[in-house]
Amino acid sequence: MNVPVELKYTKDHEWVKVEGDIATVGITDFAQGELGDIVYVEVETVDETLDKDEVFGTVEAVKTVSDLFIPITGEIVEFNEALEDEPETVNNDPYGEGWMVKIKVSDASELDGLLSADDYKALIGA
Repeated sequence: MNVPVELKYTKDHEWVKVEGDIATVGITDFAQGELGDIVYVEVETVDETLDKDEVFGTVEAVKTVSDLFIPITGEIVEFNEALEDEPETVNNDPYGEGWMVKIKVSDASELDGLLSADDYKALIGA
């Protein structure tokens, strides 16, 4: 199970990487494995400011559709448009080219409430 130590995590199986005031968000290796083959990623909230835990999009796999929850309050400034043509990138490279959105962080203190890699491993039993 791949759980990079430099990232933060949510109980909803998203990862967060912060650079300055921009947070890149995707789903974890564990999540993509549980979902199976991802066939569609939809995000229609670009340029919207959402509160922590609001739904920012959906990911569709062969057998299910799952909501994606924003891990921190902020404005969604970018969607990874490459996923429109190649949603399977989330399966192949969830922590790299399979990122989903970039958020302009509104309240950096919310980052303190996210899980460390060790906490996330304990959550998923890894």
